[in-house]
Amino acid sequence: MNATYLRYELLRTFRNRRYFFLAVGFPVVLYFVIAGPNRSENDLGGTGLSAPLYFMVGLAAFGSMSAVVSAGGRIAAERSVGWNRQLRLTPLTTRNYFRAKVATAYAGAIVTLALLYIAGSTLGVRLTASEWARMTGLILIGLIPFAVLGILIGHLLTADSVGPAIGGIVAVFAILGGTWFPVSGVMHTIAEGLPSFWLVQASHVALGGNAWSRTGWLVIAGWTIVLALLARWAYLRDTKRA
Repeated sequence: MNATYLRYELLRTFRNRRYFFLAVGFPVVLYFVIAGPNRSENDLGGTGLSAPLYFMVGLAAFGSMSAVVSAGGRIAAERSVGWNRQLRLTPLTTRNYFRAKVATAYAGAIVTLALLYIAGSTLGVRLTASEWARMTGLILIGLIPFAVLGILIGHLLTADSVGPAIGGIVAVFAILGGTWFPVSGVMHTIAEGLPSFWLVQASHVALGGNAWSRTGWLVIAGWTIVLALLARWAYLRDTKRA
């Protein structure tokens, strides 16, 4: 990976105050708004779980997903000013370009998770080191297709349309995946074919949930492969237009 380009991407991303607040800081603010007034609730809805823990893991899935998909907004903005055309005149390879974009998206997700974990701790969330590590590891794997999705969206949409599109896509994935409430019946069957469902299941490891089944691994792998092929096609199409 081109270290200079990656460093530039990281600096540019985290100096963007709007991105830092909306994609990284907003889930933390939302967490305090929802969980703060209920910090003393230790049996939320008869689940036997504390409100701070329940909302922390739900927002961990939502916030990290939002952070990685938001990379598409930066790509669309770059395309609108011709920055991508300039990059193609440099020795930067397509592979290193994608690697840097994914790494930057993950950096935002990791910061989001870290802030939510700290926020949860301040409201009394206590997990073992194994539970923290297991949950985080599965979440990071579950984010792979969403990081690729962000790259695909960034190369398909314009800077004007990408914001609402990202917000709508993340919201749909979050709802269908069971981020805000459990899905059952036919909806549960449909949700099992979505990467967001398994991302939510990854976060629910901290709630005593099971790790992924074979289906979960296949769904994450399948979506990643298909989205990666589409992202490559979109990138090459954009290159031919330049």
